[in-house]
Amino acid sequence: MNLCIIGSGYVGLVAGACLADAGNQVVCVDISADKIAMLQAGEVPIYEPGLAALIARNRASKRLDFTTELAPSLAASEMVFIAVGTPEDEDGSADLSHVLTVAKQIAEQATSPKLVVTKSTVPVGTADKIRATLRQHSQLPHRVASNPEFLKEGAAIADFQQPDRIIIGCDDAQSQAELERLYAPFNRRERRIIAMSVRSAELTKYASNAMLATRISFMNELANLCDDLGADIADVRYGMGSDKRIGPHFLFPGCGYGGSCFPKDVKALAHMGRQLDRPMQVIEAVERANALQRSLLAQRVVETFGEDLSGRCFALWGLAFKAKTDDMREAPSRVIIEELAGRGAQIVAHDPVAIDTARGLNLPNTRFEPQMYDALSGCDALIICTDWNDYRSPDFGRIKNLLSGSLILDGRNLLDPQQVAQAGLSYRGIGRSMEPQT
Repeated sequence: MNLCIIGSGYVGLVAGACLADAGNQVVCVDISADKIAMLQAGEVPIYEPGLAALIARNRASKRLDFTTELAPSLAASEMVFIAVGTPEDEDGSADLSHVLTVAKQIAEQATSPKLVVTKSTVPVGTADKIRATLRQHSQLPHRVASNPEFLKEGAAIADFQQPDRIIIGCDDAQSQAELERLYAPFNRRERRIIAMSVRSAELTKYASNAMLATRISFMNELANLCDDLGADIADVRYGMGSDKRIGPHFLFPGCGYGGSCFPKDVKALAHMGRQLDRPMQVIEAVERANALQRSLLAQRVVETFGEDLSGRCFALWGLAFKAKTDDMREAPSRVIIEELAGRGAQIVAHDPVAIDTARGLNLPNTRFEPQMYDALSGCDALIICTDWNDYRSPDFGRIKNLLSGSLILDGRNLLDPQQVAQAGLSYRGIGRSMEPQT
């Protein structure tokens, strides 16, 4: 099929490359001339394992192209995906200005009817607004469908090519048939397509992310309780996860969730409830719990070293909100750095891929080291914020010799507390306390 994907960010690039790899002709359109120039030159503006190679292969096969020109891209395509950003507005709602601007441009520049598919995460009722915009600016019988993405950063290509499910929201049989044909190559071993109404598809995306965020915040609160009671959250997690009704996934406590999806989508879902005078009390509690959790490691530093951190220096391993990405949107590391720097501390940070992203954020009192052990020298403590494999089996003797202090604050429970103690270091994880508090 001939496809046009509007928006060459994370979602648009992954979808474009994977759909091209399935044999489709795909053109990705973006208003950023600099981004398109990078992509045409073989450079990828985001870090996602395997994406650069996938783009290069399909560029070489003439199945994938990048441009700033919308009109010719629409003329050559039968299906158009909207994959532009829906940033958080001041009231927590999703800002649809980019989506509706694109809908207007499609209406004004398309010369034949299109199936317009929303790939962006959008509130329930957005398809109705897109449909109204298309009708307002065009006499052509465009159709609108919803096809939300469910990609995990760091594993996006596998998620797209081997999906748990493919949600297609359609209000007419023709659109459903066309989307089912498009996704047939990803549906061969087992039927993964779940067809539903457009509104149900729009809500499914928010419901899924909110449930995962809820599991994370619930486990974080349990872990904090374990610290007070002297229980071990690792044992509790195994005990819970062995129940088939619960399962083991997303039961890992830590220093809070971040990224481009969970924080924004939780707030948007809560906003939808408030608009309908139906408060989403569980979801609002999840958001509050996560805000507190992202400050937890900074609070523990203050408990140990005092409110005034002037003259103190802390090593920080992990800047990205999770491993296998350079995404620092809503990352816990940013909260920790800002709170420690606000008390006068200096921070020396390492991350395998996110240092360049971090440099562009002008983080206060922060120096970056490209080698993880170089970040330790003379620091009062080590703080681990991201679950990179690089940090799972460190040289504890080297850590002890380089730090001026002895404390490791493990915000992802990557390390074995016993091994840390045997090395003569002090350890504090999330819910890994070994002695009851009295």
